[in-house]
Amino acid sequence: MRVGGKQLQGRTTNVSRGGLAADLTDKVPVGTDVEVDLQLVFEDDVQSEPLRVPARVVWCTALEEVFQVGISFKPMDAQKAQYMTLFLKYLDDSGPRVKTPKAERSIDDQFR
Repeated sequence: MRVGGKQLQGRTTNVSRGGLAADLTDKVPVGTDVEVDLQLVFEDDVQSEPLRVPARVVWCTALEEVFQVGISFKPMDAQKAQYMTLFLKYLDDSGPRVKTPKAERSIDDQFR
């Protein structure tokens, strides 16, 4: 994520067409305009080229040693929207999802 001239790294916990939730070590104020570089991580830590998406921080919550941040994507041009569709399709096709019974889920599991 790029905030002004600063680059922050984190891990997404939930991604959709409208935005994402991520765990970051830095607090980012609500309403901040950011650019998010989305990358897929494959086996052997091989990464895809980043997909840079304009976005805005819509919530930021302290959670133990990290900040969980909610990001809403801004409108994208047709090419970025197409790449986003491919990105999400890959995530959707990446394998079977295992549902944890609600009583056994931690607060972190609710955002995955």
